[in-house]
Amino acid sequence: MLRSSLLSTVLKSQALKTSYRSTRRAVFNLTVHIVLVTKYRRKVINAQMKQELEQVFGSVLASWDSELIEFNCESDHAHLIVSYPPHKLLSSLIANLKATSSKTMWRKFESVVSKTDHKRVFWTGAYFVASCGGVTIDVLRKYVQNQDSPSLDPAQNSSRR
Repeated sequence: MLRSSLLSTVLKSQALKTSYRSTRRAVFNLTVHIVLVTKYRRKVINAQMKQELEQVFGSVLASWDSELIEFNCESDHAHLIVSYPPHKLLSSLIANLKATSSKTMWRKFESVVSKTDHKRVFWTGAYFVASCGGVTIDVLRKYVQNQDSPSLDPAQNSSRR
């Protein structure tokens, strides 16, 4: 009951209508843009590796109850748009994406990857991540400002229910 009433409350605003996901305790839409860069920015990603990376990322994300919304690569970096649930730690999710894909690239494309570095590392230690929202901050701010705020008079608050 709580989930359905929460969802209907959230969806009341036309500006905030979007594809929400839900768990037993949360209704959410958490989307991030992630960029992973190859070690030393080496240009090693080819078309076959791109296909394999997309499969690996999709598989890892599915095991984390997450979804790969969009994916693309250049020869030295990968862009992912990912939707994930609030109970998952984003830094751990990204670490798992990097570790699993790195192992896969070394296992399946060792002849290509080993030409650039003999350490069994594929990605740099760093990454870029930015949140992606369905609305602008201004629209969200107006939505929050237009909420029915409780009155300072306790009598009025009890009569609302």
